[in-house]
Amino acid sequence: MGDDKNSRGDGHRGRLRERFKKGGLSALADYEAVELLLTLGQPRSDCKPAAKEALKRFKTLRGVLEASPEELQQVPGIGPNNCVAIRLIAEVSRELLKEKAVGEPCVGAPEQVLDYLNASMGGLKKEVFKVIYLDNQNRVIEAADMFHGTVNASAVWVREVIEGALKRQAAAMIFVHNHPSGSTTPSPQDRDITRDLVLAASAVGIRALDHIIVGGDKHYSMAAEGIFDRYVAEFQGLRGRR
Repeated sequence: MGDDKNSRGDGHRGRLRERFKKGGLSALADYEAVELLLTLGQPRSDCKPAAKEALKRFKTLRGVLEASPEELQQVPGIGPNNCVAIRLIAEVSRELLKEKAVGEPCVGAPEQVLDYLNASMGGLKKEVFKVIYLDNQNRVIEAADMFHGTVNASAVWVREVIEGALKRQAAAMIFVHNHPSGSTTPSPQDRDITRDLVLAASAVGIRALDHIIVGGDKHYSMAAEGIFDRYVAEFQGLRGRR
């Protein structure tokens, strides 16, 4: 009886794999994609109930991939091996997007860069401040996580960002941080730290091009709103009075 059950399970998993091989992710329902992921860490068990429960709890496929191992293991039927498989897929996907962004021109935040930022930051539960360092042709040198926690206008904090640019011989920078709430509206504190960073970068001849705020699958560009132009003009005014 047990062998019959395992045989039926193997057949079901085989059919899922065949559908994926022929049609990709679009050939599967979201819960089936989660189910196929779970089979990587649990090859001989029925993963469908756990997959459906995970999707119900975390709402979307992205929510499942971004859940912590502790959160995932609260779902009946999901164990440590499943979590390893899910984390591996999630991190490989983010790394692929990061590698595609590196070396790309980054004026106007092109699609590859925004895809990477949304994938790596959109679902985070804590604030992360990232700096994208660019060469003199505005190609990505590196996207570096600089700070974790609430953004604040600390002089030490600003110095570390500038030192990071000098160390990498960057000609320009784009600042990025996420809002775990999902809102992309900049706070007064966001504006203050942006002003300090633009003035500090301008003082050493490094161009600050944008500050992007990521919230869920949305983003906000301070440069597009004209905020950066005002700060650059302020720096030029200060320099002109010397």
